[in-house]
Amino acid sequence: MCHWRRVQNTYKVCGHAYDLPDEMIQCDNRYCKFSSTHPSTCVPPGCMNSCWQYRQFPQQYNPRIDAICPRCIQAGRIP
Repeated sequence: MCHWRRVQNTYKVCGHAYDLPDEMIQCDNRYCKFSSTHPSTCVPPGCMNSCWQYRQFPQQYNPRIDAICPRCIQAGRIP
């Protein structure tokens, strides 16, 4: 099922965390109304009974990067 991916990069050296723009992850399920493979001929009311009408809960990803963040580098706060 289609879902959003939320990424927050956390930089270990300075401790700052930055959210990246949300990214839509497309599935290939023809029974998901948000999928690019969902047939254009599948319309309500039949679609509402046979196909997913909502996206899954967002996938949350929080990598811990062993570095200093880009803003600290720009500000010259390199340890």
